[in-house]
Amino acid sequence: MIRFINVSLMRGTKPLLESVDLTLNPGDKIGLIGANGAGKSSLFGMLRGELHADQGEIDFPAKWRMAYVAQETPPLERAALDYAIDGDVNLRKLEAELARLEGEDATTENGIAIGEIYSALADADAYTVQSRGEQLLLGLGFSLDQMQQPIASFSGGWRMRLNLAQALMCPSDLLLLDEPTNHLDLDAIIWLEDWLKKYPGTLIIISHDRDFLDEICNVIVHIDERKLKRYSGNYSGFERQRAAQMILAAGTLEKQMRQRAHLESFVNRFKAQASKARQAQSRMKALAKMEELAPLRAAAEFSFEFREPLSAPNPLLVMEDVNAGYPILDAHGDKIGAKTIVSNIKFSLQIGQRIGLLGVNGAGKSTLIKTIAGEIAPLTGDATTGKGLSIGYFAQHQVEMLRHDESPLWHLAKIAPTVREQELRNFLGGFNFPGTMVTSSIAPFSGGEKARLALALIVWQRPNLLLLDEPTNHLDLETREALTMALAQFEGTLVVVSHDRHLLRATTDQFIIVADGRLQPFDGDLDDYKDWLFQTKLGKGTSVLPAAGKDNKTDFPVQSAVAAPASPSAPAVNTKEQKRVEAEQRQKMAALRKPIEGKIKRLEEQIAKRNGQKAEVDAKLGEPGVYDAANKAKLKQLLADQTFFTKDLAQLEAEWLELQEQLESL
Repeated sequence: MIRFINVSLMRGTKPLLESVDLTLNPGDKIGLIGANGAGKSSLFGMLRGELHADQGEIDFPAKWRMAYVAQETPPLERAALDYAIDGDVNLRKLEAELARLEGEDATTENGIAIGEIYSALADADAYTVQSRGEQLLLGLGFSLDQMQQPIASFSGGWRMRLNLAQALMCPSDLLLLDEPTNHLDLDAIIWLEDWLKKYPGTLIIISHDRDFLDEICNVIVHIDERKLKRYSGNYSGFERQRAAQMILAAGTLEKQMRQRAHLESFVNRFKAQASKARQAQSRMKALAKMEELAPLRAAAEFSFEFREPLSAPNPLLVMEDVNAGYPILDAHGDKIGAKTIVSNIKFSLQIGQRIGLLGVNGAGKSTLIKTIAGEIAPLTGDATTGKGLSIGYFAQHQVEMLRHDESPLWHLAKIAPTVREQELRNFLGGFNFPGTMVTSSIAPFSGGEKARLALALIVWQRPNLLLLDEPTNHLDLETREALTMALAQFEGTLVVVSHDRHLLRATTDQFIIVADGRLQPFDGDLDDYKDWLFQTKLGKGTSVLPAAGKDNKTDFPVQSAVAAPASPSAPAVNTKEQKRVEAEQRQKMAALRKPIEGKIKRLEEQIAKRNGQKAEVDAKLGEPGVYDAANKAKLKQLLADQTFFTKDLAQLEAEWLELQEQLESL
């Protein structure tokens, strides 16, 4: 159990959390959400012990093992697979100790110590670690050949995948994941979802991917107005509960405003009359005591729209027998060959088509998008464009192409040199670049702000063909929703590659898949694609997903490219007397622990029952029509039940924590 007790946190002069109380149960899968800069990563820093609260404390069992994703990856010559396995720190320590002992002279004590190490290695599943590491990396998109390549040969995004693999390899009771999907393709995200669903420990995820949160989380913690608010259910449940709370809060605020106006009116009318002075005085006291209710604030809405295209050729593009790929150059830059990624493309784009491009990592989706955009020329075949074609292309590296020493206004003026500055300022203001921000250098901007600027530059150009390659990277939930709404209303033609399934469902009406070096229609939806993905990987012998057992063990037989070494038999190290003494100690300890463990078990049953009752009430509060006037009595009872279950849970959890501390002290 994790408890935040009266926690406050400042970063510089900015308060992030103020007098926060929160309880998270063991085994919860928690989505941590909130606006950029609200303090999500700082909260992770406190859990990791890297930041300390200015007030209060965060309490969780000292014996818990914690895993999280490192933010830096040094350019080592170490193989990717070995680096992933390094995540199991305890295993690596045991291996190092075994190597040290085996290098020493053989003695009885040395033999006993070696036997103990072999026993500990068996407990740590050292003999399946190679296959477990390979499965993790296969799931995250690495090939068997790539696993043997040095870390230094990978790009930044692939190194972050290796850091994620390290965190998943680490046996843990608490797993912290900060935007784990940012550097993953859709196939890797689907694999990761399946893995995390089976993870038995407590999981806290920061993510802006609503489908990802919906699939995994059973609790949402929202950081808002420097408070932590817990909601039962997934992200969609949070949205329903939040909307209901806003309706209730608006009604309560309106009622209080009427009461306040009535009291103020009485005081103003009668405070000068002697006969009414005492009554006026009492109403003034009532006004002073009346607690000022703040309206429950919704997140500031951000929206934009694509302007109507200036022209609409039909077809926009025709590709005949095109091979897409990259030329192979020698040391002098001369072409000596070509590497084909997608072959024999027969493809046309008609006005108004809305296409989602699917395919596993490395299949050639980005290569195809670049070929359509004209970023790379076809290796063979013909690509014919319609007269008046205007392409808006958002690539994964689009943000890196911005001039970081220049302002948003400079970037827009560069593509619209004849337009009045005030018009440009107004346009950028619509993309949340207000005031001095519009003329400031973009160097200190967040990744989301830079991505928003790149989108603004595309919108200004009024394209009739939008090519979007992972446009949601770095965007928060609010901006993703705004982009989704804008794309849904876009009047031109759309081709999009995205790992955001909510965006794909809302903005596309057909899917095309890149697989086995070919482009072909996909007759199905994203659920069908998920099934196809698992079946395809199974057919290749790589779809068996590592189940996250107690120590991240797999539940099924696996095949490894590297055979596990046979375990030598450990020498017997316990004499008969030692075994007798140890047995007596275990019996004494069991006698002390048994009554406490019995109480803990009964409390956990009560907590589970109360959580179920509260979840049922929360679900009913999220049902349509429950807030109608006709259901006022039912709503009142549900809110009363919710309050009772919340208070009772808090008391039960406090008792559970106290007993756990007693158990740990033994």
